[in-house]
Parts: sequence; C-alpha cells; structure tokens
Amino acid sequence: MIFILLFILGLAVGSFLNVLIYRLPRNLSIFGRSFCPHCKKKIAWHDNIPLLSFAILGGKCRYCRSPISLQYPIVELTTAILFVLVFLFPNESIKYQVLSIKYLVSLGYYLLIISSLVAIFFIDLKHGIIPDKIVYPAVVISLFFLISQYLNILISHFLSATASFLFFFLLVLITRGRSMGMGDVKLAFLMGLFLGFPKIVIALYVAFLTGAAVSLILVLWGKKKFSGGTVPFGPFLVFGTLLAFFFGEVLLRLASPWLNF
Repeated sequence: MIFILLFILGLAVGSFLNVLIYRLPRNLSIFGRSFCPHCKKKIAWHDNIPLLSFAILGGKCRYCRSPISLQYPIVELTTAILFVLVFLFPNESIKYQVLSIKYLVSLGYYLLIISSLVAIFFIDLKHGIIPDKIVYPAVVISLFFLISQYLNILISHFLSATASFLFFFLLVLITRGRSMGMGDVKLAFLMGLFLGFPKIVIALYVAFLTGAAVSLILVLWGKKKFSGGTVPFGPFLVFGTLLAFFFGEVLLRLASPWLNF
C-alpha cells in the first residue's frame, strides 16, 4: 500500500515540478492554474491529471491541438519512481527506524531534496541555468534537517559541502566559466550537505565520468565541437547525486578493496 501512495504522491509532485520547470526560468509566478504554453488557455482539472490526462488527450492540447511536450509525463513518472525508490532503498541513517517520527521526518526531507534535484535536472537541461530559488531553500532545509535530526554528522556533511563548493569554484576560476557556472558551484554545496563523505566522492566521480562520456559522444556525433557548445553539467551532477544516494553503500562495498574509506 505504501508503494502505491508514494507513487501517487510522486505523480502529483511531478506535476507541480513541471510548473516550476516551465515558470521559474521565465520569471513567472508558480501560483495559479496551469495553462497551455501555445494557446494560453487555462487547463481544466480533468485535463491535468498526471499521466492519465496526457494519455487520454493523445499528447495534445484539448483546445489548440498543439502537441504536449513529453517532458510532462517523463517528469511525473520519474518523480513517482524515485519516491518509491526512497522507500525501497532507505538511507543507512534511517533504515532501522521505520515508522518512527525521525524516520518520517527523514523520509519527508529526502523526498523534498529529490524533488528539487529533478526540477534542477530538467531546468538546466532545457535552459542552462540552476535557479537559486530552488538551491537556496534546499540548502537551508538541509542545514535545518541536519541540525535538528542528525547533529552528529553535521560537521562531516558541512565539510563535504564546503570542499565541493571550493573545488567547483576553483574549476570555474581556472576555466573562466567556460565549462561550468556558479549554479554548478552552489549545487555542489547542496550535494555535499545531502550526501556527506564519502558518497559525495562517488557522486562527483559519476558526474564527471558521465559528463565526459556524453560530451565525447556528442562530438563524435557532430552535435558538439571541442571548442564551444558546452553541455549543461547540472544534469550529470543530479544523476551522480541520485546514484550515490540510492546505491552509495553498495558501490563503496564493491570499491572497498581499492579504497581506504
């Protein structure tokens, strides 16, 4: 039953994330009814049911018949799956406290941060920006969560965040912002707070590895040149963060013969 509830909650949150993804880069209010980006008609509630409405409408606006971007069902379904995974693959710090108040608070925190990461992924992928309006609240909430629930790991997580911030800030200075921007620097700080050490190392390693691989594929495919045409790095940072969060312990155990963590 909990899986179904989390899946439905994820669909609903994913629908709201689509609002953020569309409106934040355009400096539009996140409040108010959804509307078709083509004809601007207000969308009725029965045409705004996650996944279901997209299927019933055949992926087109009821009024102008313009195609609805596949981003909408993808974000909704991705968020729903990630919400279920949070329950299936709990973090080490909460897996032995199921149904306790501390567990529920932790669960709520992880769902909130993961939702923020999903929004960041698609906004940076589409617009090449990482909004402060998402990163700053997530950082504040993470600090409050650590102070109120896991004070014993606050220093470790804060140091991980600071080291990640300084590392990325140095990269921005060295590359003069050509390969990444300050949005990536701020996101790295959030990643450190969220993951702590050594998971942050896994996240950054995966991000750089996948980023380099995708960039090389795009170059070979003729979609990108070695000079110019940068690929947003935020989506790779988000992917690395999620992989480290869900499977960090497994990856660390596999790598333990070569590491001294």
